[in-house]
Amino acid sequence: MDRRRFLTWAAALPFALAGSPRTLPRPSSPRKPKKNPTNLDHFTLFLGGDVMTGRGIDQVLPHPSDPRLFEPYVQSATRYVELAEAKNGPIRAPIEYSYVWGDALAELDRMAPDVRIINLETSVTTSDRHWRGKGVHYRMHPENVPCIATAGIDCCVLANNHVADWGFTGLRETLDTLEAAGIETAGVGLDAEDAAAPAVMEVGAKRRVLVFGFGTKTSGIPGDWAAQDDLPGVNLLDDLSHATMRHIAERIGASRVESDVVVASIHWGSNWGYQVPAAQREFAHRLIDEAGVDVVHGHSSHHFRGIEIHHDRPILYGCGDLLNDYEGISGHEQFRADLVLLYFPVIHLSTGRLVRFWLSPMRIRQFRLQRPSRAEVDWIRETLNREGQRYETWVEAGPGDTLALRWARSDRAGDGKGGVWNAAPDVA
Repeated sequence: MDRRRFLTWAAALPFALAGSPRTLPRPSSPRKPKKNPTNLDHFTLFLGGDVMTGRGIDQVLPHPSDPRLFEPYVQSATRYVELAEAKNGPIRAPIEYSYVWGDALAELDRMAPDVRIINLETSVTTSDRHWRGKGVHYRMHPENVPCIATAGIDCCVLANNHVADWGFTGLRETLDTLEAAGIETAGVGLDAEDAAAPAVMEVGAKRRVLVFGFGTKTSGIPGDWAAQDDLPGVNLLDDLSHATMRHIAERIGASRVESDVVVASIHWGSNWGYQVPAAQREFAHRLIDEAGVDVVHGHSSHHFRGIEIHHDRPILYGCGDLLNDYEGISGHEQFRADLVLLYFPVIHLSTGRLVRFWLSPMRIRQFRLQRPSRAEVDWIRETLNREGQRYETWVEAGPGDTLALRWARSDRAGDGKGGVWNAAPDVA
C-alpha cells in the first residue's frame, strides 16, 4: 500500500469503526486509453480553468446535494438553477453526466490530448459542516463524480479556495472520491508532504508529466487551510519570495528526472480584471528560469487573461472558468465569463519547449459548453490580442474552429517571429 493510500485508509478508519463506512463512486465508463507517443517528438496537453460543478450544477446532476447555502443573499443552490433558466431556458434535470461538457467532448476527441488537467473548484463531499466565516461554499455530491470522469480528466488540481468549503472532512472525502474514480490530484493532501507532492502521469515509454499544485492567499484561500506536518490542507505558498522559489525548485528537482515535463498549476490573484501584478509575472518567469517548470497553469480569475510565452514555455496567468453556474447573475458582464477556452499546448518531448498552441473557444449556456457564435469568437480573439500585446502574443484563425497562438521569440535568431508557422495540426 503506497503512502497516500495508507494515509487515506487511516483517516477513514474512525468512520469505519463508527459503523458508517463510505461507499465511493466509480466512473460509469472505462478510462480512455492513452496515446503512446514513443515514436513522436511531441505530445499535447489539455489545460482547463476553474471547473465549478458544485452548487447550481450539482443540483441538476443525478445526485444533488442538500441545497442549503450560507451565503448572504442566497440560501439555496436551486436559486442558481432558477437564474440560469430565467436567462437561457429550462434545464431538464436530472441531466446526464456528460451533459455539462457538451460540444467540448467532441473537441477533446478531435484534439486527442495525451494528458487532461483541470482546476476542480469544489469540494466533493456529503459533509454538512460548512466552513464558518466564509461567504461562498461549493459542494458536489460524490456520486456525481462521473461528470468529471466522463471527460477523461487525468488530474484535478485542488489547491484553490473552495476545496475545503465543507471542512477537512470534506477535503478528505474529495481526495477519496477522486482516487476511487482513477483521477490524480495535486495541491492538496493529508499532510504538508502529501500536499506538496506532484501528480504523476505517464505519457508513453519513460515519459512523465508532473503536476505541482500551489495556492496563494490572494485567491481567497484561508490561511487556516494550509497543510501542516500532521494536518490535511492546501499546498499554500506563504508569499512569492526568493525563499519560496528556492523551496519550490528543490521540491521539483527532487521529484523530476531528465525526461519529465513539469506543470506548475497555481491558484492566484483576483477574480476580475486583466491586470497581472508585476510580482506574479516575475514569479512565473522564475518558475521557468530557476525551478525548471515547462508550463505555468494559472487560474482564479473568472475570465481568461493574456497569455505569455517565456523562453518557449507558456504562461497562462488566468485560464478563466471552464464550467460555472453564473448564468443570470448580474455584474461584471464586460468580462464575458460565459465565453471560455480549452487550452491545448503542444510540447516537445525531449526539450519541454512549446511547439504549437491551439485554443478552442466555447460558451456556457444552460450549464453546458456549446460552440460560440462567430461574433463571440471575434470578441475572444480581439480580447486575447489586446491583452497579449504586453506579452508579444496574438492569435489567428486555426484549423476548424480553433485559434492558433503566435508569439515573438526574442531569444532566437531569425526574423524575430515565432509560433505556428509551418505546422499542421495533429487533428483530423
